[in-house]
Amino acid sequence: MIDLTGIPLPDDAPEPGTTWRLELLGEGLAHLVLDPLHRPKLAVFDAAVLRDLDEVLDEIERAGDIRALVITGRSPTSFAAGADVETIARIEDPAIAERFVRGGQRLFQRLHRLGREGGGRIRTVAAVGGPVPGGACEISLACDRIVLADDETTKIGLPEVLLGIYPAWGGSQRLPRRIGVPAALASILGGTLHRPRKALRLGLVDRLTKPAYLLRVADDVATGRVKLARRGRKGWERILIDQNPIAGALIARTARKGVMAKTHGHYPAPLAVLPLVVAAPRTELDVGLEDEVRGVLPLSSSPIAHNLVRIFLDSEAAKKLGREDGEDTTDDISRAAVIGAGVMGGGIASLMAQKGLEVRLRDLDRSQLDHAVETHRASVERKRKRRRLTRSRADAAIDRLEVTTEAIGFGRCTLAIEAVAERLEVKRVVLAEMAGLLPEGAILATNTSSLSVGEIAEGIPGPERVVGMHFFNPVARMPLVEIVRGPATSDDAVARVARLAVRLGKTPIIVRDVAGFLVNRLLGPYLDEALRMVDAGADPREIDVVLEDFGMPMGPCELIDEVGLDIASHAGASLSKAYGERMAATQVLEPLVEAGELGKKTGRGLYLWEKGKDGKPRRAGRNPRLGDRGGPGLSSSEIVDRCVLALVAEAMRALEEEVVAGPRELDLGVIFGTGFAPFRGGPLRYADARGLREIAARLEALASNTNVQVPARFGVPGLLREMLEKGSTFHGNSVEHPAS
Repeated sequence: MIDLTGIPLPDDAPEPGTTWRLELLGEGLAHLVLDPLHRPKLAVFDAAVLRDLDEVLDEIERAGDIRALVITGRSPTSFAAGADVETIARIEDPAIAERFVRGGQRLFQRLHRLGREGGGRIRTVAAVGGPVPGGACEISLACDRIVLADDETTKIGLPEVLLGIYPAWGGSQRLPRRIGVPAALASILGGTLHRPRKALRLGLVDRLTKPAYLLRVADDVATGRVKLARRGRKGWERILIDQNPIAGALIARTARKGVMAKTHGHYPAPLAVLPLVVAAPRTELDVGLEDEVRGVLPLSSSPIAHNLVRIFLDSEAAKKLGREDGEDTTDDISRAAVIGAGVMGGGIASLMAQKGLEVRLRDLDRSQLDHAVETHRASVERKRKRRRLTRSRADAAIDRLEVTTEAIGFGRCTLAIEAVAERLEVKRVVLAEMAGLLPEGAILATNTSSLSVGEIAEGIPGPERVVGMHFFNPVARMPLVEIVRGPATSDDAVARVARLAVRLGKTPIIVRDVAGFLVNRLLGPYLDEALRMVDAGADPREIDVVLEDFGMPMGPCELIDEVGLDIASHAGASLSKAYGERMAATQVLEPLVEAGELGKKTGRGLYLWEKGKDGKPRRAGRNPRLGDRGGPGLSSSEIVDRCVLALVAEAMRALEEEVVAGPRELDLGVIFGTGFAPFRGGPLRYADARGLREIAARLEALASNTNVQVPARFGVPGLLREMLEKGSTFHGNSVEHPAS
């Protein structure tokens, strides 16, 4: 009996003994079906599921006639989403956290010992499909064999490092034993979820089958009617690499360098699990499991894990926007129009087509349309070659995108999104025309990044259906979509486009119709401060290195070159016009823009760029047009504070103006929209952790600093002063965290 004392049960936990179902099928075969009624969509390993697994394993051990056991879910593509993240978030006592970890370990170890490979009498087979992450993968690894449903929804792996912890229900020990140390390290350190064919090639699973045949194949394997050899690491590789301490040391050293280069040491989980994975094949399993527990407990209570878990939960909550009571409502958007076949419009149309929508893409320039189609076909073909799409699905995705230069064929589209030139009169004309072509009630969306949705909607029939749907570039990779509610936008329009964003694989946040919306508004002062330091003689690379060390995925100067100096200059001018003095934009970019030096796309921006051997741009030095005045001699802390606190202060003003619903939505939007250091939890969690009183003091110091050219942006926001008076924080009881 495992000890679950203190582990919080879900509020709707069912009666004991109801989350697992043991079905005795005769001739020694049994199915153990995970089917918790309180998790109607996808099961998770919460306290109720662990409690009942403990009891049903007792029953199996007592039943001497069971010789073959198939563990599965309620359907071939619905098993479990791993350990319950909400439970993890609610556990604060280290002793309770240890019971949660040890409980899962001991249950899976019991299952392992029931199996033939664990010395038991039962041949155990996991028959799983759909999402199989984390704990769902770990219980599968504890079985003798794994049969996986070959379906586009299936992904299997151990993504725990993405939550600031690592697989500690046996995953760090069983995976390297199964697929070898190098492959296990790559999988665990990357938090990778593998598609079926990749999982088979790795040896992570032993057999693929169509979902309809999953149980039949698993039954045959479990009963021995079909002999299935265990895939994975065998022979000389196991001896010469996995069990060789010298090879292990070399692998560990290389992997550690890679982790440090990628994380700058900010994420301790990959560094903590690395030696466990390397040593696993040379360690007794029970000893390795004990090492798992000791290593994961400090991580589970760390501020970093707290922040990453919170981000995960907030993103899951965002994906419920537009639903009623957490359930999907009818989605009538099956055919969409996209106007403008440039980089953004073509990217949006391609994404929609790949996600199952019929798309009609219009542009007056035939060459733009041809390029969009070519790019779409190339994207689909890459996925087909990587076996992420079958040939039939790839062909269907290509066929779903049709293009035209004419204003015809839009009568069945229930949404139109424009991605034309960022000029108010152009967008009005486009949406007004589409209002006459689309059926009544169809959504009219704008991908504007700087114009007012309310102003765009003026004069358009049915302004309540005009809504902002702001994608970020590149469309395929950036996870955020800002859903912009104009003054007349209806709740129904907001809900429909939010559901569509989720269907497209994006995380939506709802924002007010203000200049720059949320992300670009906050990025403005952050980037401008970096430019002002460059204008004063600072080396762009020095600034970028400091901010990358802070945790940003890309320094501000490189980001400006990535976006394009012309676009950055236009955005800065728009924000300056809207917000006045505190958003005053430096003119350092103007000579470069006039000279046609626009960043990576022209080979010259703040940096000089040249093509590397892989064909991608790489830095080749600082643009000599900037001059070299020796720099202002800034410390790392001043660089961080001038850029980051400019963003943080503007975040507080945006929250005060109710641009988003609350602190969680703001932090989530900034992380997903800018890459703001996820381990810090977002700008407002960073402020809480650093201390609001210290933030206020540093803002005041910067506002009086002679090096600072725009002191107004560092004025202490009224909301911050109010919170200091009340002694409150943005996220309640904040956690201490290193500030830099």
